[in-house]
Amino acid sequence: MSEEMTTQEAWHKGSLGAKAAYARRRITVDPITRLEGHGKIDIFLDEAGDVERAYFQVPELRGFEKFAEGRPAEDMPQITSRICGVCATAHHMAATKALDAVYTVEPPPAAKKIRELVYSAFMAEDHALHFYFLGGPDFVVGPEAPAAQRNILGVIGVVGEEVGKRVITMRRRIREIITMVGGKVIHPVLGLPGGVAKRITAEQQTEIKATAADAVDFARFTLDVFRSVVLANKAYVDLIVSDAFTHRTYYMGLMDEKNRPNFYDGTVRVVTPEGAEFANFAAADYLDFVAEHVEPWSYVKFCYLKPVGWHGFTDGAESGIYSVAPLARLNAADGMSTPLAQEAYEEMYSTLGGKPVHHTLANHWARVIELLNAAERLKELADDPELIDPNVRTLPSETPREGVGVVEAPRGTLFHHYVTDSRGIIERANLIVATQNNSARMAMSVEKAAKGLISKGVVSDGMLNKVEMAFRAYDPCHACATHSLPGSMPLLVEVHGTGGETLSRLRRDSDGSLHRE
Repeated sequence: MSEEMTTQEAWHKGSLGAKAAYARRRITVDPITRLEGHGKIDIFLDEAGDVERAYFQVPELRGFEKFAEGRPAEDMPQITSRICGVCATAHHMAATKALDAVYTVEPPPAAKKIRELVYSAFMAEDHALHFYFLGGPDFVVGPEAPAAQRNILGVIGVVGEEVGKRVITMRRRIREIITMVGGKVIHPVLGLPGGVAKRITAEQQTEIKATAADAVDFARFTLDVFRSVVLANKAYVDLIVSDAFTHRTYYMGLMDEKNRPNFYDGTVRVVTPEGAEFANFAAADYLDFVAEHVEPWSYVKFCYLKPVGWHGFTDGAESGIYSVAPLARLNAADGMSTPLAQEAYEEMYSTLGGKPVHHTLANHWARVIELLNAAERLKELADDPELIDPNVRTLPSETPREGVGVVEAPRGTLFHHYVTDSRGIIERANLIVATQNNSARMAMSVEKAAKGLISKGVVSDGMLNKVEMAFRAYDPCHACATHSLPGSMPLLVEVHGTGGETLSRLRRDSDGSLHRE
């Protein structure tokens, strides 16, 4: 934050005229809206009123990696699910898979299918949440609509009460599958090293089948809504493909043996900005490919491809920045694993000119395709006779050591890495979450959108909402993404007098040094 701190110091030391000029040159969006967690955007204008810099900052620090130390490894599926009420199932499942590796134990086939069934239900309902409640209002209601209307009530006002009821009812029914099988919908208690806590009965399978079939119909309906509301509106399509929302980066996603997205299991595939395969690796090898960079202006670490290196916030094959999330998964894939999703996948790439697609806002289209994929996979698993096999756990017998678990969270690739002692007590934990994997590209997206939309000092609420759309497309979860930083937490304390004047300032830098002014 060196540039921003310099500007702040000028504010405190400058004249009233300089302060007024500074106030005109700085635009702050705080808090940013329709995401999980907290964040703000600071936009700095030059003297001509054009954007000089824009920072996407995350000012919260959660530090769950430290919370894990000294805990029994078996507690991790419960501890990490508390990171976020939206991402709970993703963390629960990644932690459970990491425990399989820690204890070197292979779950029975029925246990794997039960886990994937719950996870497919979670992916479907979470993607529906983002489309209708978080990202969708920008398209269904409109990016320039009054802020009070850009929400689910505004969406219902456009699409009608019956559609609103259908959305809410379908999400409730899908979530009931998670509750039935996982024990809880927000913080599941399903996963155990080597399997799951309970079997699925024939009666439960019958109920799941009915919900899964309706989920496929709902996903097809949602795709039709996207076509009629977004694709039929030329202004929206022009916004999606505009340069302000375009970046050429690497893309990452979890794939099956045919390079098709698999949310629960597989290997991690990375493709170049041109779409060629760059890497395909097992979860245990992630540290050979993923590294983290720290900037002093945010508590989110910025991930990059280790073989390429960190070269700043830049596009292209020379930059190590990559993206995860729905569009990245589809860009990294050779196709989809279910027939209806495959048709929709082909339609998207045909419409947008082939692979890979670099338009950030196309994440919304890819998300609806994945909603269909998750619903179809849910139906396949619900119909599988092996789902009700009573053998749902292999008891661990090996001494615990180290393990990595990976799943695709709705917002991208999620790694859990645990190192334990011989008793299974966590000595070190490393969580690289989807929003971290996206953090560098998200920061670039916010700045590029701000530079592309704001000029000559003309700013409107609609413009600022479009800048927010640059991060909202990634469906970020900042509660998950903020972890420990090297050294101490940077801290700035100011004491103000009754007239608003600054009496003193105390600053602690990330190296732990204190400065009094």
